[in-house]
Amino acid sequence: MKNLQEEKQLQNRLLELADRADRRGGRTFSEFLDMAGQDVASRLKTPVALSLEGGWPGAERRVVCFGERESWQEEWEAAVPVACLKISAAAPKFSEKLTHRDFLGALMGLGFRREVLGDVIVSEKGDCAWLFCLESVADYICDQLTQVRRTTVKVSRETALPDFASELPQEQTVNAASARADAMVAGVYNLSRSESGELFRKELVYINYRLASNPSAELKENDLVSVRGYGRFIYCGAAGETRSGRLRARVRVF
Repeated sequence: MKNLQEEKQLQNRLLELADRADRRGGRTFSEFLDMAGQDVASRLKTPVALSLEGGWPGAERRVVCFGERESWQEEWEAAVPVACLKISAAAPKFSEKLTHRDFLGALMGLGFRREVLGDVIVSEKGDCAWLFCLESVADYICDQLTQVRRTTVKVSRETALPDFASELPQEQTVNAASARADAMVAGVYNLSRSESGELFRKELVYINYRLASNPSAELKENDLVSVRGYGRFIYCGAAGETRSGRLRARVRVF
């Protein structure tokens, strides 16, 4: 969070939602939170269970859901107010190659706050993207988003991401001093250990959506590491050692 006051304000908003779910025996939901906001949510002590949902398993931006998920059964998917929209070029043959920034900029240009928008996943060709957003704004986006940069677009509802868009990145091998969090960040992003350590000191590193306060912690298999300004990777385990004794680590880099 930017400061302690903002963190306290978020805590109060989330606790109010939790108390409302507890009093009414129902479900309540927050807006989309970034990694810092999710870290605040995960540290709360609430009277009801909470979970984090972003519309797909690899979501970076997620809403907080308060209530007993187990009791909702098949109602769960319908209850979470997250919609999936496909934004595609009306004439793909004449489309520019659009970026994440282009799609997000067009959405923000319609006057939306970032908190109502989740992940934006852009196709490899750059001619379409999948957007997760709050259900409350989905119809408006479908009606009003007609252009991204100079490309005319159309928006439709989808039930989920296509398989190719939700697939994990291919596994690759990187060399690192060890499986320590700071060493792995340095190895994945080709940084010095001091540069990697600075990212931890600036509170820019999250492991499994929690702020990484201990750079010397050993990563475990399938840990998700997010570094603001760089990206995300999954640590898949050791693949052996180099001749100089460095770790050969298997990772999936987003």
